[in-house]
Amino acid sequence: MSRTISEIEQIMLDKKASIAELSDLTSTSKVAIWRLFIYIVAVAIWSIEKLFDHHQIEINTKIANQKKGTLAWYRYMALNFQYGFDLIQDSDEFINTGATQEEIENSKIIKYAAVNEGDEVGTIVVKIAGENNGVLMPITPSQKDSVVSYFEEIKYAGTRIRVINYLPDRLYLTIKIFRDPLVLNADGTSIINGGKPVEDAILEFIKELPFNGELVLAHLIDKLQQVEGVKIPHLLLAQSSWVDGSGGYSVPQTINVKTIAVSGYFEIQNFDNITYVV
Repeated sequence: MSRTISEIEQIMLDKKASIAELSDLTSTSKVAIWRLFIYIVAVAIWSIEKLFDHHQIEINTKIANQKKGTLAWYRYMALNFQYGFDLIQDSDEFINTGATQEEIENSKIIKYAAVNEGDEVGTIVVKIAGENNGVLMPITPSQKDSVVSYFEEIKYAGTRIRVINYLPDRLYLTIKIFRDPLVLNADGTSIINGGKPVEDAILEFIKELPFNGELVLAHLIDKLQQVEGVKIPHLLLAQSSWVDGSGGYSVPQTINVKTIAVSGYFEIQNFDNITYVV
């Protein structure tokens, strides 16, 4: 774990204080030449330590992905699926002979993936999603068929793979916002900017959630509390619905404290149930 710049600076200052030959350097100004030299060196050391941190993370990730048959390996394989390419016989690698790097990257249609063990023994659930202009969405049915076939080829014997490629779970929020009338109008519009900062904050919160990450209602309230003009964000009800076995959406279910999207991600249907009071 890399140290902070301040921690490195302090170590250098402590060392300087122990060297008699440097005792004449007594200026307390932050722009004193000798202090600036210490700062520059501290930043350089901090940068190197950060690079080592990133290198360690990359190495650990590669090691985890190389352990075939693990959940991390199945996720790695999902993200590296290439639509339209065939596998080398008796291998989990694609035939890329003659393909450009751009063609290879464009064939990787799965942009998000999460893998967990299923409720039944020997079952692995792979949640996937594509992306278009920064918006998460399912891949097409024909693309999913290829993904299912791909996992049938590379999976370990005795393992059943269930691929979830659903439309996003729908999130319904009923919120009462106690507003500052000097900042927000009665409909939540910013008096200065003209936008709706509460709605923007909710959309940003949803976008910041990791794929298949946990939605914690308390964290949503924390996000809204930071919006300028919001005095008290009062969450009255949170519900979600997801694609059920018939292909339609289920009846919305109340979210208590936290939840994980069945599809791996959420979308807000509308903001009709957000009211603003003084």
